Amino acid sequence: LGWAGTPGANNVSPTLHHSLTPVFLSFCPLFLFRGDLEVFYPELGDVGCTYIPKCNQYRKRISKEWHSPKIAYPQADKKYVLIMVDPDAPNRANPKYRFWRHWVVIDIKPHPLCFLCPDYGRPTPPSQSGYHRYQFRLYEQPAHEAISLSPEEKASLGSWPLERFVEQFRLGSPVASTQFLTQHHIIVPPVCTVLSF
Repeated sequence: LGWAGTPGANNVSPTLHHSLTPVFLSFCPLFLFRGDLEVFYPELGDVGCTYIPKCNQYRKRISKEWHSPKIAYPQADKKYVLIMVDPDAPNRANPKYRFWRHWVVIDIKPHPLCFLCPDYGRPTPPSQSGYHRYQFRLYEQPAHEAISLSPEEKASLGSWPLERFVEQFRLGSPVASTQFLTQHHIIVPPVCTVLSF
């Protein structure tokens, strides 16, 4: 996890991002995603509210090569909890394993702060399961609240009762959140775009 106070740290061509038509805005509804949270992966820049493109093996690299992304939240002035989940496991038509936990980072202090988090689980949607949403939710951590996963939760990633965790530790609603979509990597096409929604 790289906690950065200044967004736009990656050099990404501005022509790489294209807006989608309004029909796709339901993938990033304003009532759910808010607060200037930015998620930076190598070469792609901020992937918030975007599809990960097939070209340059980006889907394969985000699933198999790249480590945890850098997170930017310019308003950071308290202690936070960051959660990354997949609500579409094993697929969007039958998400019986919602919410699949990929990352939980607690006791995040205001920037500047930079460290590596070994518990990051890369996004790895199964073959032929379609697009998966990978959601990042940032919560303000209540003062004097000791937050931790249970021994069973620490043992492995997997289906996880997100709502129960949020309620147990009185996290409330996220102060910021975003998501991106990707699917299992396939043959690389000749044209590359990152589609914003």
